Amino acid sequence: MKINYNMSAKITNQQLLRTEDKMTAVMERLSSGFKLNHAKDNPSGMAISNKMILQIDGLSQSSKNASNGTSVMQTADGALSEVTDLIQRMRELSVQAASDSNTPDDRKAIQKEIDSLKQEVDRVSKDTEFNTKSLLDGSLGRRVYTTNATRVSVSGDVTAGNYSVTIDKAAEQAVMQADTAVFNDMTATVGVKGKITINDSIVNIEATDTYEEVFEKIRDGGEIGETIVKLDGDKLDFTSTAYGDTGMVKIEISDPALAGALGFAATEPAIAYGSNAEVDIHGAGSGFPDTATAELRGNRVIITDRDGFSISFLTDSGLADGSTVDLEVTDMGMMQLQIGPNENQTMRVDIPKMSAEMLYLDDLDVTTVTGADRGIRALDEALAQVSGIRASLGAYENRLDYTIGSLDATGENMTQALSRIKDADMAVEMTEYTQQNVLAQAATSVLAQANDLPQQVLQLLQ
Repeated sequence: MKINYNMSAKITNQQLLRTEDKMTAVMERLSSGFKLNHAKDNPSGMAISNKMILQIDGLSQSSKNASNGTSVMQTADGALSEVTDLIQRMRELSVQAASDSNTPDDRKAIQKEIDSLKQEVDRVSKDTEFNTKSLLDGSLGRRVYTTNATRVSVSGDVTAGNYSVTIDKAAEQAVMQADTAVFNDMTATVGVKGKITINDSIVNIEATDTYEEVFEKIRDGGEIGETIVKLDGDKLDFTSTAYGDTGMVKIEISDPALAGALGFAATEPAIAYGSNAEVDIHGAGSGFPDTATAELRGNRVIITDRDGFSISFLTDSGLADGSTVDLEVTDMGMMQLQIGPNENQTMRVDIPKMSAEMLYLDDLDVTTVTGADRGIRALDEALAQVSGIRASLGAYENRLDYTIGSLDATGENMTQALSRIKDADMAVEMTEYTQQNVLAQAATSVLAQANDLPQQVLQLLQ
């Protein structure tokens, strides 16, 4: 029997300490709910769980981003729905104006409403916003840098790169000039009564009219007849407002004497036509597919190919033959939505500018002789363009809906996997706690008895 070293107590105490350590660890797991509270608990599991937490948080935020993106699409689509209504109303007015039952004053009244509606289209384009970000002003459309062209529109199927179009022949307006210079004395009277018709726009001339008054009448009649009338020196000069083969100048004078007084040699109808641009899109380095084709409408060029490839632009006026239109199409400018937890997991959204100008409605004028008919055709094309953009927005929205579902499902599954790695099984831990608690009580009791062993030595010293 020994008194200096009570090995029984020492051994029992060590066991009690180990039991207390286990109880402390169990109690920490029970109180935190986590199986992993320190890196030492499971080093590899801790590393894996931390990466999974990053992914889960990223998935959650990406789902919110996609939801915000859906709201953007809905906002833009709602605005374009109003533009659709505006276009339909303008078309209705154009159909009304196309009937000859309307007087010129009636058509002017109709044009006032059309002008107001065009201004509303521009307002919607400018003021539609989401979180102070403009949606329809072109700031979220693909950036295209051009020379010698405006109103550039590219479809989403056009790959980024450089494209070049050679203008073999620029579009021309119809031009006609009187044969003789007679407007040298603007105060003199014309002396002849009759009619001059400019593209079906009838101008009545009185014998008592001065040449200044005659020019004013012809100028105003030419405006209705879609013709710009000016004096080239002392000769009447007529130029169609439209470029291309739709531009025409047709002059007919009712009386030979009036024809002579206005500087024309004959009364028979004289007709001049404009011409469309002629372009080459398959020259060296043009960048266009071999199967691409070009449609010419005056100085507007529309290049299309299979699979939705489309580039449209308006060439600048007065280009010399052989000039080039260069287009640098980029992937910049589009709205980028982060729809994944990792780098480059994005979705690009292209929302082009939707102004009256880009819809080719800015020159819609039903007061002219063919303005209503041309307006109906232009409004049909504008409606198709807006409908196409709305269809794209709907496709983006549907994709985002599926994206949200996928992100949420992935986040749920990853959270479940993280739970298996990190969460404590409370039933198991409680069983462990009960076991260690019993062992601690037993060890405490045994330690008390072990501490009493040296007291027995005193019996030997009595």
